[in-house]
Amino acid sequence: MPGHIAIIGAGIVGITTAIELRARGHDVTVIGRDAPGSRRDASFGNAGWLSPGSVVPMSTPGMWRKVPQYLLDPRGPLTIRPSVLPAIAPWLLRFTFAGATERRARRIAAALSPFLRDAAARHATLAARIGAPELIVQDGLLIPYRDRAAYEADAFAWSLRRENGVNWTLLEGEALRSASPGLSTDYTLGAFLPDGGHCANPGGYVAALAAHATRQGVVFHAATLGRVRARAGMWILDCGARQIACDQVVVAAGLNSGRLARRFGDRIPLVAERGYHVQTTTPMPTFGVPVMPGDLKIGVTPMQGGLRAAGQVEFAPRWRRPSRARAEIVRACLKIAVPDVGDASVTSWMGSRPSTPDCLPAIGPSRRAPGVFYATGHGHLGLVSAPLTAELIADMIDGRPPGIDVQPYDPGRFKRLLV
Repeated sequence: MPGHIAIIGAGIVGITTAIELRARGHDVTVIGRDAPGSRRDASFGNAGWLSPGSVVPMSTPGMWRKVPQYLLDPRGPLTIRPSVLPAIAPWLLRFTFAGATERRARRIAAALSPFLRDAAARHATLAARIGAPELIVQDGLLIPYRDRAAYEADAFAWSLRRENGVNWTLLEGEALRSASPGLSTDYTLGAFLPDGGHCANPGGYVAALAAHATRQGVVFHAATLGRVRARAGMWILDCGARQIACDQVVVAAGLNSGRLARRFGDRIPLVAERGYHVQTTTPMPTFGVPVMPGDLKIGVTPMQGGLRAAGQVEFAPRWRRPSRARAEIVRACLKIAVPDVGDASVTSWMGSRPSTPDCLPAIGPSRRAPGVFYATGHGHLGLVSAPLTAELIADMIDGRPPGIDVQPYDPGRFKRLLV
Protein backbone atom coordinates (compact mmCIF):
# COMPACT_ATOMS: atom_id res chain seq x y z
CA MET A 1 0.00 0.00 0.00
CA PRO A 2 1.25 3.54 -0.69
CA GLY A 3 2.81 5.13 2.36
CA HIS A 4 4.87 8.10 3.47
CA ILE A 5 8.56 7.66 2.80
CA ALA A 6 11.36 9.92 3.98
CA ILE A 7 14.54 10.00 1.91
CA ILE A 8 17.65 11.27 3.67
CA GLY A 9 19.85 12.81 1.00
CA ALA A 10 19.09 15.18 -1.89
CA GLY A 11 21.79 14.06 -4.33
CA ILE A 12 21.25 12.27 -7.62
CA VAL A 13 20.43 8.91 -5.97
CA GLY A 14 18.03 10.38 -3.42
CA ILE A 15 16.13 12.48 -5.93
CA THR A 16 15.78 9.81 -8.62
CA THR A 17 14.50 7.48 -5.90
CA ALA A 18 11.99 10.14 -4.81
CA ILE A 19 10.73 10.50 -8.39
CA GLU A 20 10.31 6.73 -8.79
CA LEU A 21 8.49 6.31 -5.48
CA ARG A 22 6.23 9.29 -6.14
CA ALA A 23 5.33 7.87 -9.56
CA ARG A 24 4.20 4.70 -7.76
CA GLY A 25 1.82 6.63 -5.54
CA HIS A 26 3.84 7.14 -2.36
CA ASP A 27 4.03 10.39 -0.41
CA VAL A 28 7.69 11.36 -0.34
CA THR A 29 9.70 13.83 1.75
CA VAL A 30 13.36 14.45 0.90
CA ILE A 31 15.60 15.71 3.68
CA GLY A 32 18.81 17.36 2.51
CA ARG A 33 21.40 19.67 3.96
CA ASP A 34 21.75 21.77 0.80
CA ALA A 35 19.67 22.72 -2.21
CA PRO A 36 19.71 19.95 -4.87
CA GLY A 37 22.57 20.49 -7.30
CA SER A 38 24.64 22.40 -4.73
CA ARG A 39 28.42 22.59 -5.22
CA ARG A 40 28.78 20.84 -1.87
CA ASP A 41 27.21 17.66 -3.22
CA ALA A 42 29.21 14.89 -4.89
CA SER A 43 26.57 14.90 -7.64
CA PHE A 44 27.69 18.35 -8.74
CA GLY A 45 31.23 17.84 -9.90
CA ASN A 46 31.71 14.45 -11.53
CA ALA A 47 32.90 13.92 -15.10
CA GLY A 48 29.32 13.35 -16.25
CA TRP A 49 30.15 9.98 -17.84
CA LEU A 50 27.37 7.45 -18.47
CA SER A 51 29.60 4.59 -19.51
CA PRO A 52 28.85 0.89 -19.87
CA GLY A 53 32.63 0.46 -19.77
CA SER A 54 32.86 1.47 -16.11
CA VAL A 55 32.45 -2.16 -15.04
CA VAL A 56 36.20 -2.33 -14.33
CA PRO A 57 36.52 -2.12 -10.52
CA MET A 58 39.08 0.07 -8.82
CA SER A 59 40.34 -2.97 -6.92
CA THR A 60 42.06 -5.31 -9.38
CA PRO A 61 44.62 -8.14 -9.21
CA GLY A 62 48.02 -6.90 -8.08
CA MET A 63 46.57 -3.91 -6.23
CA TRP A 64 48.46 -4.85 -3.05
CA ARG A 65 51.76 -4.28 -4.87
CA LYS A 66 50.72 -0.73 -5.71
CA VAL A 67 49.80 0.46 -2.20
CA PRO A 68 53.36 1.67 -1.40
CA GLN A 69 53.29 3.66 -4.66
CA TYR A 70 49.97 5.25 -3.68
CA LEU A 71 51.48 6.29 -0.35
CA LEU A 72 54.69 7.68 -1.83
CA ASP A 73 53.53 9.28 -5.09
CA PRO A 74 51.32 12.33 -4.40
CA ARG A 75 50.97 12.97 -8.16
CA GLY A 76 49.60 9.55 -9.10
CA PRO A 77 46.02 9.05 -10.31
CA LEU A 78 45.16 7.35 -6.99
CA THR A 79 46.73 8.42 -3.75
CA ILE A 80 46.52 7.85 0.00
CA ARG A 81 48.16 10.28 2.37
CA PRO A 82 50.36 8.36 4.85
CA SER A 83 48.89 10.36 7.74
CA VAL A 84 45.40 8.91 7.16
CA LEU A 85 46.54 5.30 6.83
CA PRO A 86 45.77 4.34 10.47
CA ALA A 87 42.20 5.62 10.08
CA ILE A 88 41.41 3.71 6.88
CA ALA A 89 43.73 0.69 7.15
CA PRO A 90 40.91 -1.86 7.82
CA TRP A 91 38.91 -0.49 4.89
CA LEU A 92 42.00 -0.50 2.66
CA LEU A 93 42.75 -4.14 3.54
CA ARG A 94 39.24 -5.17 2.50
CA PHE A 95 39.46 -3.04 -0.64
CA THR A 96 42.74 -4.67 -1.69
CA PHE A 97 41.35 -8.15 -1.02
CA ALA A 98 38.05 -7.51 -2.89
CA GLY A 99 39.60 -7.63 -6.36
CA ALA A 100 42.76 -9.57 -5.52
CA THR A 101 42.12 -12.28 -8.11
CA GLU A 102 40.73 -12.23 -11.61
CA ARG A 103 37.78 -14.26 -10.41
CA ARG A 104 36.93 -11.68 -7.74
CA ALA A 105 37.34 -8.77 -10.14
CA ARG A 106 35.06 -10.51 -12.65
CA ARG A 107 32.43 -10.99 -9.96
CA ILE A 108 32.49 -7.27 -9.14
CA ALA A 109 32.30 -6.32 -12.82
CA ALA A 110 29.29 -8.60 -13.37
CA ALA A 111 27.53 -7.03 -10.38
CA LEU A 112 28.18 -3.49 -11.67
CA SER A 113 27.06 -4.25 -15.21
CA PRO A 114 23.25 -3.98 -14.70
CA PHE A 115 23.62 -0.39 -13.52
CA LEU A 116 25.77 0.62 -16.49
CA ARG A 117 24.80 -1.28 -19.63
CA ASP A 118 21.86 0.94 -20.62
CA ALA A 119 22.45 3.89 -18.31
CA ALA A 120 22.72 6.51 -21.06
CA ALA A 121 19.33 5.47 -22.47
CA ARG A 122 17.77 5.40 -18.99
CA HIS A 123 19.01 8.92 -18.27
CA ALA A 124 17.90 10.17 -21.70
CA THR A 125 14.39 8.90 -20.94
CA LEU A 126 14.45 10.52 -17.51
CA ALA A 127 15.75 13.84 -18.85
CA ALA A 128 13.02 13.91 -21.51
CA ARG A 129 10.44 13.14 -18.85
CA ILE A 130 11.44 16.17 -16.78
CA GLY A 131 11.59 18.47 -19.80
CA ALA A 132 15.40 18.77 -20.00
CA PRO A 133 16.47 16.40 -22.82
CA GLU A 134 19.45 18.60 -23.70
CA LEU A 135 21.21 17.61 -20.47
CA ILE A 136 21.88 14.03 -21.63
CA VAL A 137 24.03 13.59 -24.74
CA GLN A 138 24.28 10.17 -26.39
CA ASP A 139 27.23 10.67 -28.74
CA GLY A 140 29.45 7.92 -27.31
CA LEU A 141 32.68 8.00 -25.31
CA LEU A 142 36.34 7.59 -26.25
CA ILE A 143 39.24 5.99 -24.36
CA PRO A 144 42.42 6.97 -26.25
CA TYR A 145 45.90 5.46 -25.96
CA ARG A 146 49.28 6.71 -27.11
CA ASP A 147 49.86 3.55 -29.13
CA ARG A 148 48.57 0.02 -29.65
CA ALA A 149 51.00 -1.40 -27.09
CA ALA A 150 49.42 0.77 -24.37
CA TYR A 151 45.96 -0.46 -25.38
CA GLU A 152 47.09 -4.08 -25.29
CA ALA A 153 48.65 -3.57 -21.85
CA ASP A 154 45.10 -2.81 -20.65
CA ALA A 155 43.89 -6.21 -21.86
CA PHE A 156 42.36 -7.39 -18.58
CA ALA A 157 40.14 -4.30 -18.32
CA TRP A 158 38.93 -4.79 -21.87
CA SER A 159 38.27 -8.48 -21.24
CA LEU A 160 35.99 -7.49 -18.34
CA ARG A 161 34.14 -5.12 -20.63
CA ARG A 162 33.77 -7.75 -23.35
CA GLU A 163 32.43 -10.32 -20.88
CA ASN A 164 29.77 -7.84 -19.78
CA GLY A 165 28.50 -6.97 -23.24
CA VAL A 166 30.29 -3.65 -23.76
CA ASN A 167 30.68 -2.72 -27.42
CA TRP A 168 33.58 -0.70 -28.79
CA THR A 169 35.36 0.10 -32.04
CA LEU A 170 39.04 0.93 -32.39
CA LEU A 171 39.71 4.24 -34.12
CA GLU A 172 42.97 5.42 -35.64
CA GLY A 173 44.17 8.25 -37.83
CA GLU A 174 41.49 10.48 -39.32
CA ALA A 175 38.68 8.56 -37.62
CA LEU A 176 40.22 9.27 -34.22
CA ARG A 177 40.78 12.95 -35.03
CA SER A 178 37.20 13.26 -36.28
CA ALA A 179 35.74 11.78 -33.08
CA SER A 180 37.70 14.17 -30.85
CA PRO A 181 39.29 17.11 -32.73
CA GLY A 182 40.55 18.65 -29.49
CA LEU A 183 42.55 15.61 -28.38
CA SER A 184 46.34 15.75 -28.46
CA THR A 185 47.88 14.16 -31.56
CA ASP A 186 50.14 12.16 -29.20
CA TYR A 187 47.23 9.73 -28.94
CA THR A 188 47.16 7.47 -31.98
CA LEU A 189 44.51 4.88 -31.13
CA GLY A 190 41.21 5.03 -29.28
CA ALA A 191 38.43 2.69 -28.18
CA PHE A 192 35.09 4.28 -29.03
CA LEU A 193 32.08 3.17 -26.95
CA PRO A 194 28.99 3.99 -29.04
CA ASP A 195 26.52 3.13 -26.27
CA GLY A 196 28.02 5.62 -23.85
CA GLY A 197 26.85 9.15 -23.19
CA HIS A 198 27.34 12.03 -20.82
CA CYS A 199 25.52 14.59 -18.74
CA ALA A 200 26.22 18.12 -19.95
CA ASN A 201 25.61 19.72 -16.55
CA PRO A 202 25.44 17.32 -13.58
CA GLY A 203 24.58 19.97 -11.01
CA GLY A 204 21.93 21.47 -13.28
CA TYR A 205 20.56 18.00 -13.94
CA VAL A 206 20.08 17.30 -10.23
CA ALA A 207 18.38 20.68 -9.79
CA ALA A 208 16.08 19.98 -12.77
CA LEU A 209 15.20 16.56 -11.36
CA ALA A 210 14.35 18.16 -8.02
CA ALA A 211 12.17 20.78 -9.70
CA HIS A 212 10.27 18.01 -11.50
CA ALA A 213 9.91 16.06 -8.26
CA THR A 214 8.43 19.14 -6.58
CA ARG A 215 5.90 19.52 -9.38
CA GLN A 216 4.91 15.91 -8.84
CA GLY A 217 4.29 16.49 -5.15
CA VAL A 218 7.59 15.50 -3.51
CA VAL A 219 8.28 17.68 -0.46
CA PHE A 220 11.83 18.92 0.14
CA HIS A 221 12.98 19.87 3.62
CA ALA A 222 16.34 21.61 4.09
CA ALA A 223 17.66 20.46 7.45
CA THR A 224 20.28 18.45 9.26
CA LEU A 225 18.85 15.24 10.63
CA GLY A 226 18.65 15.09 14.42
CA ARG A 227 17.25 12.33 16.61
CA VAL A 228 15.71 9.25 14.98
CA ARG A 229 13.34 6.92 16.80
CA ALA A 230 10.67 4.30 16.19
CA ARG A 231 7.18 4.75 17.58
CA ALA A 232 4.06 2.64 17.00
CA GLY A 233 5.27 1.21 13.70
CA MET A 234 6.41 4.61 12.40
CA TRP A 235 9.75 6.37 12.20
CA ILE A 236 10.00 9.83 13.77
CA LEU A 237 12.78 12.02 12.37
CA ASP A 238 13.76 15.26 14.11
CA CYS A 239 14.68 17.86 11.49
CA GLY A 240 15.36 21.13 13.21
CA ALA A 241 12.11 22.47 14.67
CA ARG A 242 10.08 19.95 12.67
CA GLN A 243 9.29 16.30 13.23
CA ILE A 244 8.63 14.03 10.24
CA ALA A 245 6.65 10.84 10.78
CA CYS A 246 7.00 8.23 8.03
CA ASP A 247 6.42 4.58 7.27
CA GLN A 248 9.81 3.91 5.68
CA VAL A 249 13.18 5.63 5.53
CA VAL A 250 15.66 5.54 2.63
CA VAL A 251 19.23 6.50 3.56
CA ALA A 252 20.82 7.99 0.43
CA ALA A 253 23.06 10.52 2.13
CA GLY A 254 26.32 9.78 0.34
CA LEU A 255 29.35 9.70 2.60
CA ASN A 256 27.21 10.54 5.65
CA SER A 257 25.27 7.30 5.14
CA GLY A 258 27.81 5.29 7.12
CA ARG A 259 27.34 7.51 10.16
CA LEU A 260 23.55 7.40 9.78
CA ALA A 261 23.59 3.61 9.41
CA ARG A 262 25.09 3.31 12.87
CA ARG A 263 22.01 5.06 14.29
CA PHE A 264 19.91 2.23 12.91
CA GLY A 265 22.25 -0.43 14.25
CA ASP A 266 23.92 -1.23 10.92
CA ARG A 267 27.50 -1.04 9.71
CA ILE A 268 28.34 0.20 6.23
CA PRO A 269 32.09 0.97 5.98
CA LEU A 270 32.52 4.01 3.75
CA VAL A 271 35.52 6.21 3.06
CA ALA A 272 35.72 9.30 0.93
CA GLU A 273 36.68 8.51 -2.65
CA ARG A 274 37.60 12.11 -3.28
CA GLY A 275 37.41 13.36 -6.82
CA TYR A 276 38.71 16.67 -8.16
CA HIS A 277 37.80 18.62 -11.25
CA VAL A 278 38.85 21.73 -13.10
CA GLN A 279 36.64 23.37 -15.70
CA THR A 280 37.39 26.08 -18.22
CA THR A 281 35.25 29.18 -17.82
CA THR A 282 34.31 29.19 -21.52
CA PRO A 283 32.92 26.30 -23.61
CA MET A 284 34.84 24.45 -26.33
CA PRO A 285 32.03 23.53 -28.74
CA THR A 286 34.33 21.82 -31.26
CA PHE A 287 36.01 19.50 -28.76
CA GLY A 288 34.18 16.31 -29.82
CA VAL A 289 33.08 13.36 -27.68
CA PRO A 290 34.29 12.99 -24.08
CA VAL A 291 37.65 11.26 -23.66
CA MET A 292 39.46 9.44 -20.86
CA PRO A 293 43.12 8.97 -21.84
CA GLY A 294 44.40 5.59 -20.74
CA ASP A 295 47.58 7.03 -19.25
CA LEU A 296 46.10 10.04 -17.43
CA LYS A 297 42.98 8.47 -15.89
CA ILE A 298 40.96 11.66 -16.11
CA GLY A 299 37.67 12.19 -17.90
CA VAL A 300 37.56 15.23 -20.18
CA THR A 301 33.97 16.22 -20.95
CA PRO A 302 32.43 19.16 -22.82
CA MET A 303 29.94 20.72 -20.40
CA GLN A 304 27.46 23.54 -20.92
CA GLY A 305 29.71 25.96 -19.05
CA GLY A 306 33.13 24.81 -20.22
CA LEU A 307 35.46 21.85 -20.70
CA ARG A 308 35.68 19.78 -17.52
CA ALA A 309 38.51 17.44 -16.51
CA ALA A 310 37.72 15.21 -13.55
CA GLY A 311 39.72 12.52 -11.83
CA GLN A 312 42.51 12.04 -9.28
CA VAL A 313 41.08 9.72 -6.66
CA GLU A 314 42.21 10.25 -3.08
CA PHE A 315 41.03 7.85 -0.38
CA ALA A 316 40.55 9.60 2.95
CA PRO A 317 38.34 9.69 6.06
CA ARG A 318 35.42 12.13 5.86
CA TRP A 319 37.07 14.70 8.13
CA ARG A 320 40.29 15.16 6.12
CA ARG A 321 40.75 18.52 4.40
CA PRO A 322 41.04 18.52 0.57
CA SER A 323 44.35 19.03 -1.21
CA ARG A 324 44.74 21.97 -3.57
CA ALA A 325 47.62 20.18 -5.23
CA ARG A 326 45.28 17.48 -6.56
CA ALA A 327 43.30 20.04 -8.58
CA GLU A 328 46.54 21.39 -10.02
CA ILE A 329 47.49 17.87 -11.11
CA VAL A 330 44.15 17.53 -12.89
CA ARG A 331 44.78 20.83 -14.66
CA ALA A 332 48.25 19.67 -15.77
CA CYS A 333 46.72 16.45 -17.12
CA LEU A 334 44.08 18.44 -18.99
CA LYS A 335 46.78 20.46 -20.75
CA ILE A 336 48.51 17.24 -21.79
CA ALA A 337 45.32 15.73 -23.20
CA VAL A 338 44.02 18.95 -24.77
CA PRO A 339 46.92 21.27 -25.66
CA ASP A 340 44.57 23.99 -26.95
CA VAL A 341 43.44 24.62 -23.37
CA GLY A 342 46.78 26.33 -22.71
CA ASP A 343 46.54 28.71 -19.78
CA ALA A 344 42.79 29.18 -20.02
CA SER A 345 41.06 30.34 -16.86
CA VAL A 346 39.56 27.47 -14.87
CA THR A 347 37.50 26.87 -11.76
CA SER A 348 38.18 23.92 -9.45
CA TRP A 349 36.14 21.63 -7.22
CA MET A 350 36.47 18.68 -4.86
CA GLY A 351 33.77 16.23 -3.83
CA SER A 352 33.67 13.17 -1.59
CA ARG A 353 32.02 10.10 -3.08
CA PRO A 354 30.93 7.27 -0.72
CA SER A 355 33.07 4.23 -1.46
CA THR A 356 32.66 0.71 -0.07
CA PRO A 357 35.65 -1.63 0.24
CA ASP A 358 34.25 -4.11 -2.31
CA CYS A 359 33.50 -1.49 -5.00
CA LEU A 360 29.75 -2.28 -4.95
CA PRO A 361 26.88 -0.12 -3.69
CA ALA A 362 24.86 -0.91 -0.58
CA ILE A 363 21.24 -1.22 -1.73
CA GLY A 364 18.60 -2.92 0.36
CA PRO A 365 16.89 -3.18 3.72
CA SER A 366 18.44 -2.73 7.12
CA ARG A 367 19.16 -5.91 9.08
CA ARG A 368 18.30 -4.22 12.39
CA ALA A 369 15.70 -1.53 11.67
CA PRO A 370 12.45 -2.59 9.93
CA GLY A 371 11.34 -0.12 7.29
CA VAL A 372 14.82 1.34 6.72
CA PHE A 373 16.53 0.94 3.35
CA TYR A 374 19.97 1.96 2.11
CA ALA A 375 20.91 3.38 -1.30
CA THR A 376 24.53 4.44 -0.96
CA GLY A 377 28.16 3.43 -1.52
CA HIS A 378 28.25 3.95 -5.29
CA GLY A 379 31.70 5.58 -5.25
CA HIS A 380 32.32 7.43 -8.52
CA LEU A 381 29.34 5.65 -10.16
CA GLY A 382 26.50 7.46 -8.38
CA LEU A 383 25.27 9.44 -11.39
CA VAL A 384 25.33 6.54 -13.84
CA SER A 385 23.78 4.10 -11.33
CA ALA A 386 20.99 6.30 -10.00
CA PRO A 387 18.03 5.25 -12.22
CA LEU A 388 18.38 1.51 -11.59
CA THR A 389 19.09 2.10 -7.89
CA ALA A 390 15.82 4.04 -7.65
CA GLU A 391 13.93 1.22 -9.35
CA LEU A 392 15.42 -1.44 -7.05
CA ILE A 393 14.62 0.51 -3.88
CA ALA A 394 11.05 1.17 -5.06
CA ASP A 395 10.59 -2.54 -5.86
CA MET A 396 11.81 -3.50 -2.39
CA ILE A 397 9.51 -1.02 -0.67
CA ASP A 398 6.57 -2.16 -2.78
CA GLY A 399 7.32 -5.82 -2.13
CA ARG A 400 7.96 -6.58 -5.79
CA PRO A 401 10.71 -8.97 -6.84
CA PRO A 402 13.58 -6.91 -8.32
CA GLY A 403 14.44 -7.57 -11.94
CA ILE A 404 18.03 -8.54 -11.07
CA ASP A 405 19.82 -10.48 -8.35
CA VAL A 406 20.32 -7.93 -5.55
CA GLN A 407 22.28 -10.18 -3.20
CA PRO A 408 25.66 -8.62 -4.14
CA TYR A 409 24.42 -5.24 -2.89
CA ASP A 410 23.05 -6.43 0.46
CA PRO A 411 24.03 -3.83 3.11
CA GLY A 412 24.33 -6.65 5.64
CA ARG A 413 27.29 -8.20 3.83
CA PHE A 414 29.73 -6.11 5.85
CA LYS A 415 29.18 -8.24 8.94
CA ARG A 416 31.75 -10.63 7.49
CA LEU A 417 35.41 -10.02 8.19
CA LEU A 418 36.32 -9.93 4.50
CA VAL A 419 34.23 -9.47 1.34
